[in-house]
Amino acid sequence: MKRICSLFLILSFWMPQVSASGISAECACVMVAETGEVIFEKNAQKQHAMASTTKIMTALLALETTQPDEVVTVSRNAQNQEGSSLYLREGEQIRMEDLLFGLMLNSGNDAAVAVAEHIAGDVPAFSEQMTMRAAELGAVNTQFQNPNGLDAPGHYTTAYDLALIASAAMKNPEFRSIVSTRQKTATLENGHILYFSNHNKLLHQYDGAIGVKTGFTKKTGRCLVSAAERNGVLLIAVTLNAPDDWNDHKKLLDDGFSEVSLTTLLAEGYVFSRKTVNNQEICFIAERAVLLPAKNPGKISVITHMPEELSAPLNRGDKVGEAEVFRNGEKITTVSILSDSAIREIAPKKPFPFLKILCRFLFGV
Repeated sequence: MKRICSLFLILSFWMPQVSASGISAECACVMVAETGEVIFEKNAQKQHAMASTTKIMTALLALETTQPDEVVTVSRNAQNQEGSSLYLREGEQIRMEDLLFGLMLNSGNDAAVAVAEHIAGDVPAFSEQMTMRAAELGAVNTQFQNPNGLDAPGHYTTAYDLALIASAAMKNPEFRSIVSTRQKTATLENGHILYFSNHNKLLHQYDGAIGVKTGFTKKTGRCLVSAAERNGVLLIAVTLNAPDDWNDHKKLLDDGFSEVSLTTLLAEGYVFSRKTVNNQEICFIAERAVLLPAKNPGKISVITHMPEELSAPLNRGDKVGEAEVFRNGEKITTVSILSDSAIREIAPKKPFPFLKILCRFLFGV
């Protein structure tokens, strides 16, 4: 049996956006990572180059398609990349995990090409995979020409797309661990020691900052993607061509946290229905709470799936159905429906032992 119940109907009243006052960025976007809700935007759909924030997608694709202990051999092409570098040498072998730390902390352009060539054989093939993966995430106005973000015709994204990509990446535990690390070292088999130091100043300047990536070229300007988490809310902020990017992000994140909070869509123990079984009333309740980080929760509805009839025995805590929780028509999660009481089978009444009693009375047996 399906039952649709609107637990909450929260109308989408107009609410002021995060203030753009004082933001230096040409393009910007602030997004709630879990839901994709945009709480601030400035030219967020304008196509723009993104410098080394490109490496967010490089790392995500690598984490999704390789193992941490895979050994990567550095090519001459990787060694000769210009700009920020790990100073890898042709022929050196390095574990994928160490390579990704160098990619995201030191912003190694050589590391990016080494990753690309290991996975796809060459940079063009890997760049095509990056573009396809971005489109799968909804970033349809993004195109990659390389894995490191060096200036190239046709290499672009939007602040909105980059927020989508970063939101997806931050849901990957390995990615989150890498970009929140401040310092690390790795020793290669040939004795070459690599020192990793995160360029993201917000990790020690902003309360709750946990990632993600800086970027800069003279042509593109200063680019920054940041992630910060407070009270169960994870925000992603993106700025492209922002001369004052560190202060931009502090303001955007502060304003964002002041407007976004955890909303209880479904309380733990919420009673979906009551039934009488074997002359005893029992409640069917939500196994857990459903919390949503949002500025505007929107329209919330729940569809329950339970059998028409229930019979004993039934233990307290037994699963008897499921509830699907929707926000604006999109399913958020599924919650088990449990029995809050135990119901035992009623033993059938035994027939009255008339003949046995009569024999005892008449014959003493």
